[in-house]
Amino acid sequence: MAPPFKILSVDGGGIRGIIPAQILVAIEERTGRPICELFDFLAGTSTGGIIVLGLTKPGAGGKPDKAARDILGLYETSGGTIFHESLRERLHLEAFMGPKYDAKGIEDTLQEYFGDVYLKDALKPVLVPAYDIEKQMTIFFKSWKAAANANADFPMRQVARATSAAPTYFPPEKIDTPDPIQYYALVDGGVVAANPGMCAYAEAIKLGHPDVLMVSLGTGELRHPLPYSDAKNWGQLEWARPIIDIALQGSNATVDYQLQQLLNSDGPDQTYFRFQVELSAQTEAMDNAHADNLKRLLDLAQDYMSHPDTQSNIGRVCDLLTAA
Repeated sequence: MAPPFKILSVDGGGIRGIIPAQILVAIEERTGRPICELFDFLAGTSTGGIIVLGLTKPGAGGKPDKAARDILGLYETSGGTIFHESLRERLHLEAFMGPKYDAKGIEDTLQEYFGDVYLKDALKPVLVPAYDIEKQMTIFFKSWKAAANANADFPMRQVARATSAAPTYFPPEKIDTPDPIQYYALVDGGVVAANPGMCAYAEAIKLGHPDVLMVSLGTGELRHPLPYSDAKNWGQLEWARPIIDIALQGSNATVDYQLQQLLNSDGPDQTYFRFQVELSAQTEAMDNAHADNLKRLLDLAQDYMSHPDTQSNIGRVCDLLTAA
């Protein structure tokens, strides 16, 4: 019997990408092998896109340039550069004047991290979504398409910048094509596929791999109960912030539900594993890169991984990933 097609899917979530990065470090340490060698296909949105692109970036001798611990280090050392708090932000002027953060911090970081490596060079098939605000359609960056068609190939740093261009946080990313009229005007893929697991599964089926092992990593969730007595009288202003949280969290949960129905999510023949932590009000922000919050996120991930059920599932995943 042929082994399953092994898929890694990583959600969006800004600085909270440090959580799945820590889980990936544990998997690498337990298996003694790089993530890029353990999986056949990787999908990531926003911060998850940066993670999977980083893990498939080629290095010397055709080996992965980055280990999971390098990805973890990116959040620890560059988070403050990406989410640099300006005077304008401290004065809350970003609510009225442009995006919260200048693009220079993230663009400099991605340039340093990815250099001039192109999407086609990814060591394993990679899927990264973004959304074109002019064409009003989802753009799926696919490394295998990039390898087959130069017009679909772009620098990894640009793909990473596009998928993480969260509206209100960063300006959109413009990616030029050979046809100057057909440029892309892109924002964060999280607006349409914050959890890219279902997109990855659909691509696997299309590529001829019906038997899959899916490992899906979330960046945390926090439930905000909305009392009916309050919400029943809300108008557009009151719903503005809550509806974003509902849409994003509900979308992620819906993809999780769909994959649970399509794949085996329990028992000895389990083929779908979802790792998701519960956040606190202190750790829910996607852009709090202060040292104390990074420590809280790391502690949260470590505590989650120390739970017996999580330990068991990580062990089972590692066994399945290394099975002959």
